[in-house]
Amino acid sequence: MINILIGTNRPRSRAGRIATIYAGLLTELGEASQILDLAELPADFTISALYANAGRNEDYNQLAVKLDDTNKLVIIVPEYNGSFPGVLKAFMDGLPYPGGLRGKKAALIGVSDGGQGGLLAMSHLTDVLMYLGTTVLPQRVRLPFIGKELTTSGELLNELPRQLLREQAEALLAF
Repeated sequence: MINILIGTNRPRSRAGRIATIYAGLLTELGEASQILDLAELPADFTISALYANAGRNEDYNQLAVKLDDTNKLVIIVPEYNGSFPGVLKAFMDGLPYPGGLRGKKAALIGVSDGGQGGLLAMSHLTDVLMYLGTTVLPQRVRLPFIGKELTTSGELLNELPRQLLREQAEALLAF
């Protein structure tokens, strides 16, 4: 089982549509997956689930405990203001330390409207993941101009992004 983490809490996000595509690719490759959507986080989780309240918010805990189901995950990372979304960082900050993501293997997919395809977001996130003891698959996928490449129904208009995602999925399974 591979967890696919949507790195934003934006409802009906493009990252969510990419997560669905990736789950389909994993199914084609014979691997089970589950999608973890940060949009399911309680609105007040930074107050009710972190620090002195760690472990006390059942809604946060239900999402966080799903990370324990596997040692591999895919993180779909939209680029927000030159980095990854703060909600993703806050979610990670609420995970047990030094546990949580330690010892896991992660594949990253950057999503942006610009031409860099989330490169800065993935770079920043890689630094944080490595600090937490997560091994990052070197084969990161950048999906630039995502607003032009992805339909509202979740279809990629060109074959190249789908091919890159499939190659990454194959590499993650062998990782």
